[in-house]
Amino acid sequence: MERAVLIYDADCGFCRWSVAKILRRDRRGILRAIPFQDPEGDALLGDMDAERKTASWHLVTSDGRVFSAGEAVGPLGDLLPAGKPISVLARTFPGATERAYGWVADHRDRLGRLLGTQACSVDPSRSRTR
Repeated sequence: MERAVLIYDADCGFCRWSVAKILRRDRRGILRAIPFQDPEGDALLGDMDAERKTASWHLVTSDGRVFSAGEAVGPLGDLLPAGKPISVLARTFPGATERAYGWVADHRDRLGRLLGTQACSVDPSRSRTR
């Protein structure tokens, strides 16, 4: 089975930490993570403009659909064990989900600093990403 791909910013400690947490919950191994800085990540996002690529995470499903920012929360929840409640909430309240994602994205540097070395030392590529 082709796996879905979570594309993230490898230069962001909070992003690396978050992706590692998500991968740990993927007990079925149906997700892999690739930084958008990786040529494969860049290719999966196709002709998406650079500003949009770097503004958020992206989920590329096994059938090639791309979901970005808060829009990716519902489909990602569908893929994770016990993720259905998050998926339902994200789809029921898409505006709130997008605003929450936007807040986190806007504050990811600060959140990464709060996590300290815990975020900076995480390397999702060492956690079953390929």
